[in-house]
Amino acid sequence: MGDQMVKGEEFERKAEKKITGWGLFSSKHEDAADLYQKAANSFKLAKSWDRAAMVYIKLANCNLKLGSKHEAASAYVDAANCYKKTSPKQAISCLDQAVTIFLEISRLNMAARYCKDIGELYEQQENFDQAVVYFERSADLFQTEEVTTSANQCRLKVAQFSAQSGKYPKAIEIYEEIARHSLNNNLLKYGARGHLLNAGICQLCKGDVVAITNALEKYQVKHPYIIAVVNFSSIVLLGVNKFLLLV
Repeated sequence: MGDQMVKGEEFERKAEKKITGWGLFSSKHEDAADLYQKAANSFKLAKSWDRAAMVYIKLANCNLKLGSKHEAASAYVDAANCYKKTSPKQAISCLDQAVTIFLEISRLNMAARYCKDIGELYEQQENFDQAVVYFERSADLFQTEEVTTSANQCRLKVAQFSAQSGKYPKAIEIYEEIARHSLNNNLLKYGARGHLLNAGICQLCKGDVVAITNALEKYQVKHPYIIAVVNFSSIVLLGVNKFLLLV
């Protein structure tokens, strides 16, 4: 590992020298980018994650000056992957910059993927408000690219966190919409009952008996995989009604 640190520092020094030295702009920045890449690889082998991340950021800036935006965004992602091991906050910052660049070059699928990564990092930090922001953004981008399955995965996260924070109407709307979509897809229809069950639980948490009854009637669709959910929810509703009468 010590040897790799020495190699990394040497590659980084050479890259800095290339940039500040004489030579054609494009040529010296291309050479510097190659050296930064080698330096980052050496620091990664040495498990010096912060040092590797900082070099990847220098590589990203170098690529931006060369007009290589895709390579710059990829370097920010590499920096984020290193920072994930030491500093989630810095990882989020790098991914945010990558998302901005991917949007500029119309790589919406990539932008959606890394918005989802940011959402997951905020989730790990239990910052659910910010997690919702990025999962919603990711879902919108995935939907624009017609990657519906990935979009729904992100939207289910939004529904989960909305329910946890007491925003039941929002959660119900998402669960019901995804259930409707699932019923029209042979591969997804088996999951529809789970989504409707979650919607029903959110209805119960609202505590509005009339709304619960109306919701159960709406969920009782003519589909064999939904009947069990409706029956289960009806039992739960009966228990809630009895409890309310006792109170």
